[in-house]
Amino acid sequence: MRKRLLKVVCAVLPAALAVVLTTPAAHAAAPVDYVALGDSYSSGTGAPPYTGGTCFRSPRGYAQLWANTHEVSSFKYAACGGATTDSMTGQFDSLDAGTDLVSITIGGNDIGFASTMITCVTGSDSSCLNAVDKGVQQARTALPAKLDRTYATIRSRAPGATVVVLGYPRLVEPAGTCLNATKRTALNNGADVLHEVIAARAAAAGVRYVDARAHFAGHGACGRSPWINSFSLLRLVESFHPNAAGYAQGYLPLLDSAVG
Repeated sequence: MRKRLLKVVCAVLPAALAVVLTTPAAHAAAPVDYVALGDSYSSGTGAPPYTGGTCFRSPRGYAQLWANTHEVSSFKYAACGGATTDSMTGQFDSLDAGTDLVSITIGGNDIGFASTMITCVTGSDSSCLNAVDKGVQQARTALPAKLDRTYATIRSRAPGATVVVLGYPRLVEPAGTCLNATKRTALNNGADVLHEVIAARAAAAGVRYVDARAHFAGHGACGRSPWINSFSLLRLVESFHPNAAGYAQGYLPLLDSAVG
């Protein structure tokens, strides 16, 4: 019996080895040249420690995490906290014809993200509603053209790249413990409008858009399992930004799902 089994193994093994040796190249993912663009949600702000000076880039940001867990031939971490569509000129210099993958989160600062959050935390209900309404108006009127120019520039600088636009989550858990119901609702409604605008312009540009809202549901600031930092005067720059779990469990899977 042993001799017969040995003969069968010897007969099958060469063919099996041939399959193993010849198929990996067909299935292995080729290393990519990856460039991460955008604002603080792309730079990893909210999950220290930081590099990059005032750009607040974090090794815990989703971009660095993706580069760490995938085959990359190069990775350029150009995203910078505080970036707007108008201030991205320097970031675009990281793109070239060899870029394979671009990720970007942008638009929140164009409509006054930081000032709106501070107003809603420190001001009255009416001042919060007015700030959100102002941001919504900017999102619907001025932001679309700015996003169009941004996506067009990326396309022109990196014509062969897969471009993934990551959206923003609703910031505050609807039944959370911070702010009040009026302010929480206003902020989350503003996030919905921002989603609609970014999604529409990404579709018009022919780039991939990923809606972050459903995945972050249940993990907003001031909830039981927050992926977003609550407001803190001692950590002002990190307020209402994803924490380490928000990038690792929130944004990283979203980027993975978009890239495949």
